[in-house]
Amino acid sequence: MQLRYNFRLYPTVGQQVSLAKAFGCARVVFNDALWARQEAFEAGHKLSESELSRRLTRAKQVPERAWLGEVSSVVLQQALADLNTAYRNFFASVTGNRKGGKVAPPRFRSRKDNRQSIRFTRNARFTVTAGRKLRLPRIGDIAVRWSRELPSEPSSVTVIKDASGRYFASFVVQVDTEHLPELDTEVGIDLGLSTFAVLSDGKTIASPRFLRRAERRLRKAQQALSRKQKGSRNRVKARVRVAKAHARVADTRRDWAHKHSTAIIGENQAVYVEDLCVKSLARTRLAKSVHDAGWGMFTRMLQEKAARFGRYFGKVDRFYPSSQICHPCGHRDGPKPLSVRIWTCPRCGAVLDRDVNAANNILAAGRAERLNACGETVSLSA
Repeated sequence: MQLRYNFRLYPTVGQQVSLAKAFGCARVVFNDALWARQEAFEAGHKLSESELSRRLTRAKQVPERAWLGEVSSVVLQQALADLNTAYRNFFASVTGNRKGGKVAPPRFRSRKDNRQSIRFTRNARFTVTAGRKLRLPRIGDIAVRWSRELPSEPSSVTVIKDASGRYFASFVVQVDTEHLPELDTEVGIDLGLSTFAVLSDGKTIASPRFLRRAERRLRKAQQALSRKQKGSRNRVKARVRVAKAHARVADTRRDWAHKHSTAIIGENQAVYVEDLCVKSLARTRLAKSVHDAGWGMFTRMLQEKAARFGRYFGKVDRFYPSSQICHPCGHRDGPKPLSVRIWTCPRCGAVLDRDVNAANNILAAGRAERLNACGETVSLSA
C-alpha cells in the first residue's frame, strides 16, 4: 500500500524565491490548460492530454512565456496531470461512477491562494543527499527536519507551502501491510461532543476541544487583522499570525487523533463506528463543536490503520437507532432528547447509560453485518 510521509522543510531565502517561481509557473500552466479546454468545449472540440503537452512545449518558445523554462519541466507536466485528474474525477462524479459527494469542475488557481504546491516525480531525479538534504532540480539542496526514516524509495515528492508560510515535503512511499498479532477483542465506538468517544468496553475519551481552548488567542489575532489596512505589509503579517494560530490548533488535533486511533487499533481486532453525516451536522447550531471534534478525520485514521495493520473496520448505518434500543433485551423505546443521558428500559427494567448502550448496540450491529457477509445468522442482542 502507498503512504505519505510528511517532513518540515527549511529553504534558504534564495530557495524560497526559486520555489515561488516554480509555484507560479505551475499555476500559469494549469490555468492556461484549463482555459484551452474550456474554449475547446465551447467550440465543440476535445483536447487530448498529448495536445496540451505539445502546447506547453510551444509556449516555452514564445517570448511571453520563455520564463517557463526556468523551472523543472516535470513540475509543469505534473500541473497538466493535476488538471486531467480533476476533469476525470468530475466526469466520473457526473456519470455516477465515482463514490462519495459530487465533485465540481476544476477552477482557476489564484496567485493569492494561501496554499501552494508542486510535485516532482522520479523523472525529475530528486534525491536525498548524503548530508540528509532534499535535492530538487533548479532549486538546490533543501534542509529537512527528519522525524523518522523513509521505509522505501519514494516515487514522488510534493513540496507544499501552507497558509502560515511553512514548507513541507510529502513523500509517497510503498510499504508492506503489517499484520499485528490477532486478538479476540472487538469494540464499538459511539462518538459525541461532550465526551468525544465512548467505547463498548466502558472506556471513555474526553473531548479535547482544541478550538474552544484557543478561541481567545484566535479572537485577538483576528481582531488585529481586521484593523489593518488592506494591501499593507502589516496586514500580511497579521494574516500570517492568524494562519499560524489556526495551524497550531489543526496540528494538535491531528496529533491527538493519531495517538488515540493507533491505540484503539492496536488493542482491538475489529472496530465498529457509526457512519455519521458530518456535512449535515455541520449545518446545525452545533457546527463549531462538530468541526472542532474532527469525527471525520478520526474515523478515516481508524479505517486506514485497520487496513495497514490487518484489523477489521466497519461502519454501521447512520439511520440505525443505536440510542433507542435496549442492548440487554433489544426493546426499542423511541427517540430521546440529548438531555436524557440515563434511561430505564420499560421491558426489562435495566438502567442504561445512553452512550455506553449506544456503543454496545453499534458493536452488535457491526458484528451482525460482518457475520452476515459470511453467510451466518446472528442476533443484534447476542
